[in-house]
Amino acid sequence: MRADSLQPGQALEPHVIESVSPEPMKTMAAILDDPNPIHYDAASVRALGLGERPINQGPSNLGYLMEMLVEFAGSAERVRRVRVRFLGNVFAGERVECNGSVTSVDAAAGTAELAVEASADGRPVLSGIAVIGVD
Repeated sequence: MRADSLQPGQALEPHVIESVSPEPMKTMAAILDDPNPIHYDAASVRALGLGERPINQGPSNLGYLMEMLVEFAGSAERVRRVRVRFLGNVFAGERVECNGSVTSVDAAAGTAELAVEASADGRPVLSGIAVIGVD
């Protein structure tokens, strides 16, 4: 990706997950050694007053955002830094949309800074910045 092809305000192509499946949540709970039942047991979510559906793991939500960044940057190696705040939960069956825009380009440093965010059924769930390498 060339620095001269980027402009502040330029939007990234959104990355959309039409419906977050609850099945991978069980697998991720095992992989992450995360025994919290909110990721696979709706009754536990309900008992805690958090809703009616299992809650996706935060690292999976960040992964959706990373997919958008890698696609935009052209490779994972170009993603230099990502800093996000987790703002809310993503529930099974929700539509997740990741968006971003170029905020600045530093051709001399070979970097571009991006504002990034993710929403679940229109609610903000992640917000932050990313830095990618450019030629």
